[in-house]
Amino acid sequence: MIRNIRNCWAILLLCCSVSFASDDRPNILFIVSEDNGPELGCYGDPYAKTPHLDQLAASGVLFQRAFVPQAGCSQSRASFLTGLYPHQHGQIGLATWGFRLTSEETPNLPRSLKQAGYRTGLIGKLHINPKSAFPFDLHEIPSSNFARKNLSEYAQHAESFMSEDDKPFFLSVNYPDAHAPWIRQIEGSPEQPQSANDVQVIEYMGINPPGLRELVANHYNCMSRLDSLIGDLLAALERSGKSENTIVIYFGDHGADFLRGKRTSYEGGLRVPLLMRWPGKIAPQVRDELVSTIDLMPTLLEASQADPVKNLPGESLLPLLSEEDAQWREYFCAEYHTHAAAPNYFPQRSIRNARYKLIESLLPNTIHPDYSVTIQKLNQVLPAGSQTIEESIEQSPTDVHEAYKLMEQPPRYQLYDLQSDPHEFHNLAGDPKHAETLNDLKEHLEQWRAATNDPLLDQQILNELTNEVQSVKSKSKAKNYDWKYPDHFARHAASK
Repeated sequence: MIRNIRNCWAILLLCCSVSFASDDRPNILFIVSEDNGPELGCYGDPYAKTPHLDQLAASGVLFQRAFVPQAGCSQSRASFLTGLYPHQHGQIGLATWGFRLTSEETPNLPRSLKQAGYRTGLIGKLHINPKSAFPFDLHEIPSSNFARKNLSEYAQHAESFMSEDDKPFFLSVNYPDAHAPWIRQIEGSPEQPQSANDVQVIEYMGINPPGLRELVANHYNCMSRLDSLIGDLLAALERSGKSENTIVIYFGDHGADFLRGKRTSYEGGLRVPLLMRWPGKIAPQVRDELVSTIDLMPTLLEASQADPVKNLPGESLLPLLSEEDAQWREYFCAEYHTHAAAPNYFPQRSIRNARYKLIESLLPNTIHPDYSVTIQKLNQVLPAGSQTIEESIEQSPTDVHEAYKLMEQPPRYQLYDLQSDPHEFHNLAGDPKHAETLNDLKEHLEQWRAATNDPLLDQQILNELTNEVQSVKSKSKAKNYDWKYPDHFARHAASK
């Protein structure tokens, strides 16, 4: 019923183009959460308690199939702020391990909006190197704040910034939930926390032991607390009197930090919630197209009348939301490189269409180091006396057990039918019945890599990157390490 109502509104506004006077440019409020996929009530999750985000979805656009280009914090954040894939902007790993942009001069959203006359603000972490590349006028609570201290200050700082004057603003508010540690309750939030008996493990993990359910329950408690904080933020926007002329966009930076989520090329890592509200300009609706957070920069540059940035790989969402016959992408591509460094390094590329997904491993048939790292991290925080993750996998159904073995040592290609196998447990790459699909996706993946100047198409650069990243095994070394890969990436880009 909700979807039908949204679609009726969409039909009424289809002919209304997105237009405004130059002195009526919209404010922009970015709301970013940590380490969660679409575990929200508005996405049909039965365990999520997220009334404020559900209301935001009902009053705006809910993108059913939204993705990030890489399931990692710094990598994803650099992508939505530059509109580029990680292999293009260079932030292929965590900023805390020294990974950085290829060039400080890479165009980015706060710089473009600042040049267009916007006030720019950031609350919460940036997590991209170098920080100087992002000229925010305001930066409050710059730490990751995983201890969740003084959470009320996010909305307080935001309200002060939004109410400062009448110039249009761009404000990015970055919350620590639902990043690990999954804290059950902070200062009474949520009021009624859930426990293991109240939830089930997210389906893409394929296992459901009680100890893991306890961790997942606290993940949902983090989501509930996040929802309350976003409710406070939206109330502050209302009090500012600017809500009717503000584009509100909420999304996650990547999937949850569990099994087959964060730091993978699976849907559990790449798929995120994405909600967008622009009162009077965009009708409430649900969209099924393949969209990405790299689409946000061209969208907001168009909405703000800022100068466009050439050669961005993403597309503005505005024609998609306001034109009946708007053309849209048939394929969505993503990638993975590393997270910290040697403990997580395993470069991959992926592509999917409406039904099928292909993952290509660039170091096939070698051990993926993050497989054991993730399991060890989870084992360390399971409740005392819990069954280990290894034991749970060993006792899982055959298809799930085999999927984990494949995850530990991936072949060159993995092919999944997301219609019949949405959680990617059955690799069809060797099935002759799917050879045509496999070849089609391989061809389009190769075309995308060439079109976006993927430096890892060059075997020498792949080898250099592999040797370099695998040599950095500790954060203490990384902090003082002078990474050379940005020079290799820049050399490749210049040659093209």
